[in-house]
Amino acid sequence: MSAHIGVTGLAVMGANLARNFARNGYTVALHNRSVEKTDALLNQHGDEGDFVRTESLQELVDSLQKPRRVLIMVKAGKPVDSVIEQLTPLLEEGDIVIDAGNSHYEDTRRREAALAEKGLHFVGIGVSGGEEGALLGPSIMPGGSRESYDSLGPMLEKISAKYDGDPCCRWIGTDGAGHFVKMVHNGIEYADMQVIGEAFDLLRSGAGIEPAEQAEIFTEWNKGELSSFLIEITAEVLAHTDAKTSKPFIDVVVDSAGQKGTGRWTVVSALELGSPVSGIAESVFARGLSSQRDQRALAQDVLAGHEQQVQVPEGFVEDVRQALFASKLVSYAQGIDMLTSAAKEYGWELKLDEIASLWRAGCIIRAELLDDIMKAYADEDRPENLLFAPAFAEAIAAAVPAWRRVVATAVQLGIPVPVFSSSLAYYDGLRRKRLPAALTQGLRDLFGAHTYRRVDAEGTFHTQWSGDKSEVEAVDTH
Repeated sequence: MSAHIGVTGLAVMGANLARNFARNGYTVALHNRSVEKTDALLNQHGDEGDFVRTESLQELVDSLQKPRRVLIMVKAGKPVDSVIEQLTPLLEEGDIVIDAGNSHYEDTRRREAALAEKGLHFVGIGVSGGEEGALLGPSIMPGGSRESYDSLGPMLEKISAKYDGDPCCRWIGTDGAGHFVKMVHNGIEYADMQVIGEAFDLLRSGAGIEPAEQAEIFTEWNKGELSSFLIEITAEVLAHTDAKTSKPFIDVVVDSAGQKGTGRWTVVSALELGSPVSGIAESVFARGLSSQRDQRALAQDVLAGHEQQVQVPEGFVEDVRQALFASKLVSYAQGIDMLTSAAKEYGWELKLDEIASLWRAGCIIRAELLDDIMKAYADEDRPENLLFAPAFAEAIAAAVPAWRRVVATAVQLGIPVPVFSSSLAYYDGLRRKRLPAALTQGLRDLFGAHTYRRVDAEGTFHTQWSGDKSEVEAVDTH
């Protein structure tokens, strides 16, 4: 019983996390369904720290100090359940099972409850940063019981990314809270990438700026308020030239974006919570549309565009930068608002300032603006919505004229900007004194007697549309 932690599932992410633990002074027991992967890791990286080679889950469990900590890194879904089913009979009360994959938070809640009945701790942790982050220091979002974090937390904090010396790892909350926060993180990531793509398309299709020159623009943008990992690597991708054709790399890549499901999960969960993540949703739908290449090819011959030949406004590049920043803010605001809704629904005490602090290093959406987000929610006077925080309200107000110009120009040119435009609509929807939802309620009451409320009286009402159209007080059914 010499190993501090065991890792089962040694594909790239699992192997890199195991190496990260070993590099930080922990003895790591290794297990994989095919022992060849275990041996390959030991042959290539066995000198990076102390490893224990095992060939079965029983050997893995027998090699661990108590309370045993076993980290599962296999494909989400049934494979995780299969490993848990094989593993739990081998464990004792107080042992900790950790799922570090991209599992759905409802699966994590279910597994945590089932293992708790057996006296075991189940910890779902969100890990962001990709393969490099897993090895060098990821952003880590652990859920599960507070007791399990007392045992596991110091190890996770040690291997996590650091921001000014602070670990990008904190206990998030009970059961599926860690995986939920990681899911929302990924939803924000979807929107962030989509608005960057829309900015690229506007600059090229609207202003005629080629990728190499855009790389310089994005590099410059990365020095200001847009400073972030995604803006940085956008410049790198746009500057790259394809070796085979000498064309810009971006021009030889098929314009069909894939997805693994976490963005879609975010949107489905937001719908269930009644949380309006319109920008995140549009980014998921944009990927779906990009994948319908056969329909898109047909549409080019069938559908008319009637684009207008408009002059791109002077200062268009700066306008796009401001619209990109405003839309990016909205995606964070929508994601954080969704976290607030989930906390109420599931009884989690999510600390939004701490969550923002975890995303400042190691993860894909790390950005300068997270410092300001962290400060906004650390304040006693926390904003009801991120956009209401004084610093962000002022910043987005300053960007609105440019934002409107960009969306209007895009519409005239026939350039789709689903997240730029839906984010602006969300912003305007928040601001408007009256929304057309009053008409929606009137229609619902007419065809389905769904009732409505009045602005000048308490209670719930129904108009007898098929009768004399008199109004009666009704039971609230909305």
